[in-house]
Amino acid sequence: MGLMTTAWPDADVAREQAPAAASPWQTIVWDDPVNLMSYVVRVFRDYFGYDTDRATALMLRVHHDGHAVVAEGAREQMELHAQAMHDYGLWATVRKATE
Repeated sequence: MGLMTTAWPDADVAREQAPAAASPWQTIVWDDPVNLMSYVVRVFRDYFGYDTDRATALMLRVHHDGHAVVAEGAREQMELHAQAMHDYGLWATVRKATE
């Protein structure tokens, strides 16, 4: 009787696929003509828990660059953050983080 072998998935293939599956996503807040800068700082402080310096820096990036990455992590969490930003009246989207 011959020896039976079991084909195991190639470990290299599994390693190559794992980083893609675990790649972070980002919540992006976009500049708008409606919300005051002080309000955006308050939203970032209240919702994300950022200190005043971090919240102000992010708000200034939104104001000057037109957008800022305000959070990074699992897709589901970033979608929740984007929805929360919408609830606060801010424009936000979710995207896959770039390498």
